[in-house]
Amino acid sequence: MKVAVLGAGAIGAYVGASLCRAGAEVHLIARGPQLAALRENGVRVLSPRGDFHTHPNATDDPAQVGPVDHVFLGIKATGYAHAGDLVRPLLHEDTTLIAAQNGIPWWYFHGLKGPYEGRRIESVDPGGAVTRALPLERAVGCVVYAATEIESPGVVRHLEGTRFSIGEPDGSISTRCTEFADAMVAGGLKCPVEPDLRADIWIKLMGNASFNPLSVLARASLAAMCRHPGTRSVVTAMMEETLEVAARLGCHPEISIERRLAGAERTGEHKTSTLQDLERGRPMELDVLLAAVVELADLTGAEVPTLRVVAAITDLLNQQVQPT
Repeated sequence: MKVAVLGAGAIGAYVGASLCRAGAEVHLIARGPQLAALRENGVRVLSPRGDFHTHPNATDDPAQVGPVDHVFLGIKATGYAHAGDLVRPLLHEDTTLIAAQNGIPWWYFHGLKGPYEGRRIESVDPGGAVTRALPLERAVGCVVYAATEIESPGVVRHLEGTRFSIGEPDGSISTRCTEFADAMVAGGLKCPVEPDLRADIWIKLMGNASFNPLSVLARASLAAMCRHPGTRSVVTAMMEETLEVAARLGCHPEISIERRLAGAERTGEHKTSTLQDLERGRPMELDVLLAAVVELADLTGAEVPTLRVVAAITDLLNQQVQPT
């Protein structure tokens, strides 16, 4: 099995190293100091589950890799619309695009029976740009339940979690999914193939749609927001509104808000990825995390006053930190 990891950052390099350990032919696509370190020393993973080292191929030119069986998208959703030129050289007739993104994916209504089947979500696929770059028929969803960080170029620190849930947009258990899942498991990861991946999407989105935007407004960690009565009540309201949108789309995640809050509080003084992006002057992933939920609320008639206010304020903030 030949796999390309487009965006070999903390998650991408961790997945690539694990697949390489399982015997897959892995090509990491990276740039800058990370690429130089990957070429020279490979990937070193530091983990409470045991350290390991692998040496996958590494390049900044997908044309040098050629067609692969699976492309694991380790880039942020903000880069999807511009990924077409990078992805194209990696494709053969049956290549799968495994999208490890937070938030609402561009393929959400693809293969979903019901009144919204085939509908495009403008906030995550503006003008169809993402669909043109990443064809819907190649898409496989992936919800990441792992925390990693780049300790130094080429060195990934695995903090917690090894589950990467994947699933077809139409809910089928496909050969392409089981093939990829088997390789992930052989590499030491959990990779269940879910017939209803959208439930996983909404469970994770309960936290991402609330904690992530609030963290940039409060400059606060997950634990701090949970301990503060005011922000805890705002988070609760945002989670309730998010679940209402999910319900109107026919999705009913089996997790309580209190359990979700307790899990976030146990994470401790962790900064959300959105806050980290703000501090580094990078565009924040607010469209797929929050704007999409508001758009879906408008589509379904759900009342989401708290989400709407936070979305407006953080959108203005995001415009101010966009690179010139």
